[in-house]
Amino acid sequence: MSIAVIYGGTRENGNTEILTEQAVQGLSVEKIYLRNYDIHSIEDLRHTQGGFYEVDDDYNSIIDRIIPHDILVFATPIYWFGMSGTLKNFIDRWSQTMRDASYPDFKNSMAAKKAYVITVGGDNPYLKGLPLIQQFQYIFDFIGTSFEDYIIGEANRPGDIFQDKKALFSANQLLRK
Repeated sequence: MSIAVIYGGTRENGNTEILTEQAVQGLSVEKIYLRNYDIHSIEDLRHTQGGFYEVDDDYNSIIDRIIPHDILVFATPIYWFGMSGTLKNFIDRWSQTMRDASYPDFKNSMAAKKAYVITVGGDNPYLKGLPLIQQFQYIFDFIGTSFEDYIIGEANRPGDIFQDKKALFSANQLLRK
């Protein structure tokens, strides 16, 4: 089983990244830091003549990297009760990929995968992070991906995640099942 981790955080070594590193420690994973790529927002042209057009950014190179993997781990801080804008832009573009002749089996490929979500927030995230988890469930249901599990951690300032022993324990167990 091959694993790709898609990091949606914008802060290097942020709490979400630290918690995710705990989850994948000792495993062979491909790490994709979205903050290092230029991903344009989607321009919704689904219902226009000609549909979507090619976009000159890094998005397709990332899709090419995740397609071969069996397991995807989505790591994002909780920003305003949802995923980071960086990760949201990436997922929004799936609408374009599903209609791209260069990726005729994109949805089927995604349906063959298992997904995990790791998220960290600072304001009662065990409750306020649940809508984010539900959003991922809807995304995975739509695309056909099996949503295996998630971790919500609590941290605000850099390094605070080390105080959340429950999240750290869960991270150490997540992919070991």
